[in-house]
Amino acid sequence: MDGQEVGETEDLATLVHLNEHILLQEIKSRYFKDKIYTYVGDILVAVNPFKPLKIYSNDVSSQYRNAKISSLPPHIFAVSDISYQAMLGQGLGQQQSQCVLISGESGAGKTESTKLIIKHLMDISGSTSQLGQQILQVNPLLEAFGNAQTLMNDNSSRFGKYIQLKFHKGQVLGAKISEYLLEKTRVVRQNPGEQCFHVFYYMLAGLTPEQLDKYQLDINANYRYLTNGLNKVKSSSPRLKSEFEDVINAMDVVGFTEQDQDNMLSVLSAVLNLGNVNFELNSDDAATVSNTGTSALKQAATLLGIDALEVVDCFTFNETVTRGEVIRRNYTAHQAEDARNATTKAIYGRMFGWIVNKINQLLAPEILEKEMGEIGILDIFGFEHFEKNSFEQACINLANEQLQFFFNKHIFTMEQEEYKKEGIDWNEIKFVDNLPLLHMFVGKPVGLLSLLDEESFFPKATDHTFVEKLNKAFEKNTYYLKASNTTSNNFTIAHYAGKVTYTSDGFLEKNRDTLPPGINEMLQRSSNSLVSLIFKGTITRTGTLALQGRSRKSNTKKGRKAPVISAAKRKVTLGGQFKTSLQILMERMTHSTPHFIRCIKPNNNKAAASFEDNYVSSQLLYTGMLETTKIRREGFAVRPPFVDFVKKYKIMLCGKKLGEDKESCKKILNSAGLQGFQIGHTKIFLKYWHIESLTEIIQAMGKSAVHIQRVVRGFMGRQKARKQRVEAHKQAQQMTSFLTQIKNMSVSSYGKIQDVVRQDSNIPDEFFHPAAAVESIYNWPDPPPPPPAAISEEPTNQKKVTIATTVKDKDESDEESEDDILEDEFTPVKTTGITKYGHSGTRAASVRWFKATQSTKVQQSQGQFFEWFHGIITRHDAEILLQNKAMGCFLIRVSESRFGYSLSFRVSDRSRHYMIDMTASSKYIIVGEPKVHKTLTDLVIYHQKTPISNYPGVLTIPCGQQKGQCDYSDLIGSEAGDLYHELETPSQEDVISIYYEAGPFQPRSTRRAPPIPERNYGYTGLTVDRSSRPLPQEPRQNYESFIDNQRSQNTGKARLSTTRSRLQHPK
Repeated sequence: MDGQEVGETEDLATLVHLNEHILLQEIKSRYFKDKIYTYVGDILVAVNPFKPLKIYSNDVSSQYRNAKISSLPPHIFAVSDISYQAMLGQGLGQQQSQCVLISGESGAGKTESTKLIIKHLMDISGSTSQLGQQILQVNPLLEAFGNAQTLMNDNSSRFGKYIQLKFHKGQVLGAKISEYLLEKTRVVRQNPGEQCFHVFYYMLAGLTPEQLDKYQLDINANYRYLTNGLNKVKSSSPRLKSEFEDVINAMDVVGFTEQDQDNMLSVLSAVLNLGNVNFELNSDDAATVSNTGTSALKQAATLLGIDALEVVDCFTFNETVTRGEVIRRNYTAHQAEDARNATTKAIYGRMFGWIVNKINQLLAPEILEKEMGEIGILDIFGFEHFEKNSFEQACINLANEQLQFFFNKHIFTMEQEEYKKEGIDWNEIKFVDNLPLLHMFVGKPVGLLSLLDEESFFPKATDHTFVEKLNKAFEKNTYYLKASNTTSNNFTIAHYAGKVTYTSDGFLEKNRDTLPPGINEMLQRSSNSLVSLIFKGTITRTGTLALQGRSRKSNTKKGRKAPVISAAKRKVTLGGQFKTSLQILMERMTHSTPHFIRCIKPNNNKAAASFEDNYVSSQLLYTGMLETTKIRREGFAVRPPFVDFVKKYKIMLCGKKLGEDKESCKKILNSAGLQGFQIGHTKIFLKYWHIESLTEIIQAMGKSAVHIQRVVRGFMGRQKARKQRVEAHKQAQQMTSFLTQIKNMSVSSYGKIQDVVRQDSNIPDEFFHPAAAVESIYNWPDPPPPPPAAISEEPTNQKKVTIATTVKDKDESDEESEDDILEDEFTPVKTTGITKYGHSGTRAASVRWFKATQSTKVQQSQGQFFEWFHGIITRHDAEILLQNKAMGCFLIRVSESRFGYSLSFRVSDRSRHYMIDMTASSKYIIVGEPKVHKTLTDLVIYHQKTPISNYPGVLTIPCGQQKGQCDYSDLIGSEAGDLYHELETPSQEDVISIYYEAGPFQPRSTRRAPPIPERNYGYTGLTVDRSSRPLPQEPRQNYESFIDNQRSQNTGKARLSTTRSRLQHPK
């Protein structure tokens, strides 16, 4: 805006004067003020600060929760909140799936932005369950296995991912991850100055000496597959060790078992050892394993669970059968190395696919709701331009071209076409359309990927013949530049972000992505369950690993089997898989409402407080930021149809009947006092800030409506209460009348009984003198104690999922084609609740579970139980124990409603309670916390130093047993003895007062329920007509009164009788 200081404009679309220099200076000035976020209308620009900023705390997150965005500084949390509210149907429009597209160069901060968006979505959706922590831990886990250090980025994503978060009524129910084009080649080869995937360095630094021996690794060995591996591990050992612990923690939280983790470490170790298998030529010029590689081969074979000799055969020769004759073709040393590298890439690639598959199993929604909302977040590799660019860079840059086209289509093409169609007064804004370049890549039959596939199936084709075909096909294409040297294997493509020269060396091999004969069958027979599983799985048309139920696109009718695919059908190439996956990704995003985040990299040195003008200017230029700012300033980002607009905002006219037409829309907008909108033939065209103004009005009216409802409901409640009081008075009168009738009937019956007694002459004299009989009759034993109060069975909140661990062998699925399979369908199988310990949620089952799995884990070395340990007691019991205790005094009790524990500790005026669950790896975690602990003792020690996330205090002193009591005796049988801790002798102020007379504190299972208090109901103004005659008395009183009457009426013998007993009165 005019007169405003440079760097203080939060929305660049509000600038009066606009050019490339002004945009650059605004972003630069804000960057040096640590204001890394800037709006361009509804688009967020984020500049990587290359340093931590204190703008992502929980307090900041709470500010961007259903807030007025214009009243707060630009922030990535705002985009997260807008997408969440839109998914719920807030603002304009119905509930609809949303997607957040994060784009930018490698190193611009896309991955960190993805994690921040997911974190904020978990916060604003109120996710306090373990599912929220599982989703948050997915990114660090995948980063370890799929990210690596490159020249442009220390944490570069070497694969793309699309994360779909599933919601129902605002609560997250699950998630699904789709992965794209893992750079498997990086496992076996890295460019100078770059490194392999992070997890290998983490593992070498984090494994203990015993584990290194177990997985047959040597930290001092020179592993061929790790560039500068030894130096990196030694120079950054503490940091890498901490990262390894975080990866293991993430696997524990997400739900990987100990066996899963052991298998994964075995596979990773086998990969490193395979790289050290060397080959040489024997006297027959055939490849054979050299003496220096024999040890590594045996170690790799052992870890993979396969036979070492069979591995040698697969790596060194190939046998075919022709007309009954076996023909053996020996490999050269170079071919043997290719076979070894292909096997290694396949193992790592399939293991990565299994990790993603396993995560999708564990995070699949337990209940599939029809009205389930979705927010997708795309974190894909950024545009890359290295000194040497190969097949991977071509695919990565193709993906970025596709995203740029999607951005242009939504921001420019579709919007401006709609202006023309609706007759809006509009001056067209020109932009760079990259559609022709996309056609050059993916067009048929003459497209770069189509030509690559064609060459890949020619046995005699080479990388050079592929380049020759490109030169001929795109000779007149302005986006393609051939090399000046005709013998060169290089070619250049003019991308939207600049010209990139590619080297075709290895293009055909990488595109074929084939395994040497016999490798797949050998690995399917592996004794390592993970290796066997992943090689029995199917690679889908999108390149992912399918292990579960499969979904496919098919035109076959229901009830008919799909045709059997011929074995001679061409295998889908890696380029074909990537093209299909991009197509499906675009379809998903097209059916969602997109939100865009443009990440900017301020410099090439990855340094904080450094801003290279030319470098940033080039990014702003090729992303079309100037044109984007213009269209957001002059255009209309919100374009609802008349019907939707009137339906949403007709309430603003307070009951007036409105048609769904142009005039009704005008009335609504005029009532809101908005300016700058336009009305087309069928739609309203609004600025992005108009919706915020309308939302404010609706919210204000909503508050007024709530106030009116409160007043009306209060009035109606008082009226209802008044009627209930009148009815209660009437019922009280009826009850009084009824009791009076019963009293009169009782007195009448009593008189008749006396008459019968006086007339009865057959009563023997002994009836009046059995002194002993009176006592024996009246000396009744005490009634038995009431049964123990029933302990309510609380429903379990644990999500129980049966995970499939096997797949069909190839010969069991001969009616399926890999080409038809799109992806797995992840539907968890609910359990019945019946376990080997009994029905979960019962006390008996919890006791059996504890005795079988936990009894030794809560004992100290001397055999005593830890002082903080308690048995199956209720929350109320725990609160009584902690009453009047010091702040932070705590105990851990066994849960009855699930197989786990509960932590209770004292705060200022009450007690707090947290569930402790067991992970799939048999470790312990407080539900909602990110940290997993090997033992309960570790958990206690950790939280004696580190607060729980939603409470600032820490645990202090343990709370032992009540004096003379042991609440876990049923968990250890008769062995309790002296194994429990007593509370300290209570002082006067520590005495626990309870409302029932049950002596010292007892667990609910052994104490009596408190007595029911007497009822003494009264009614104001109620007059009761009481008879002068007394009500019937208690039996003893009746007896004494009766004897007195008889004495006054009779001489000699008094004949007495009652209906329930015979009593004697002494003379």
